[in-house]
Amino acid sequence: MSTPTGPASGLPVRMPRPRQSGRHRRPEPVVAPEGAAALVLAVPGTPSSASRSLAEEVISIARSELPGLNALIGYVDGDDAEYPTLASALAHSAAERVARFEQATAAGREVAPPEGPAAVVVPLLAGPDNALVQRIRRAITDSQAPAELTDVLGPHPLLAEALHVRLSEAGLARADRARLFTVATAADGIVLATVGGEEAVQAAGITGMLLAARLAVPVMAAALDVEGSVASIAAQLRDSGSLQLAVAPYLVGPEVAEGLLDSAVKEAGCAAAEPLGAYPAIGKLVMSMYTTTLGIAAPVAQGAQAH
Repeated sequence: MSTPTGPASGLPVRMPRPRQSGRHRRPEPVVAPEGAAALVLAVPGTPSSASRSLAEEVISIARSELPGLNALIGYVDGDDAEYPTLASALAHSAAERVARFEQATAAGREVAPPEGPAAVVVPLLAGPDNALVQRIRRAITDSQAPAELTDVLGPHPLLAEALHVRLSEAGLARADRARLFTVATAADGIVLATVGGEEAVQAAGITGMLLAARLAVPVMAAALDVEGSVASIAAQLRDSGSLQLAVAPYLVGPEVAEGLLDSAVKEAGCAAAEPLGAYPAIGKLVMSMYTTTLGIAAPVAQGAQAH
């Protein structure tokens, strides 16, 4: 047993450490405020067990960044059976908030009526895709739930880091530019493949510049959903002197139609890395979009560690 001033006996007792003061004090961990809007992850593409597993892992990463986060998954092409539609997920989040308020009122607690968004919708997209974003907006309207839609995840330095890692995992780039070794299959030119047409290509070009700085090789963006775009960009890179090309998918994964990436890579005649998938940066950026929208935490760091 202990007293406010220390142990009552000679036995050692663990006492709370005093908070460190001054500029080197550790920041208090950020947690989701009670009653905060739900994060609803908008998953594009045809729903599948693979896309659900990916979305759940992204949500898990976001929750590890922000304990207490209330998060749901809504599928843009869901069926409201195995895969809930985005509109259903939003309606559920709004109804859940009303139910919490009514329960608190019934219990005699003095709580303010719900206000502001019931949900923050984060598209699971690395880059802009106007057609998909318009469908997400329609789903928000159809749900009749008060919700805010964030921007897509990129461009961002963390996505350049993720692309670098995926290329190195495929043996197409050095894992760490500071180490003095070479990879026999390292690419000397990168085609950054995205979906969403010309707007997506322009946005991918920003991340492409960051990736080029990391790899010290030329990087050019192409649209998978524009016929011949990947092959055309590959030809430009070869004409400029790149002999060993690689395709780096600037995609999370579910947003691209099945077979589209494989056929474009085959047409371009080069190797390819895997899509970004549930790389930790994806979950961190999802969390950052959510917290920045609500103003409850600082956004994710703008820089990314070099690899």
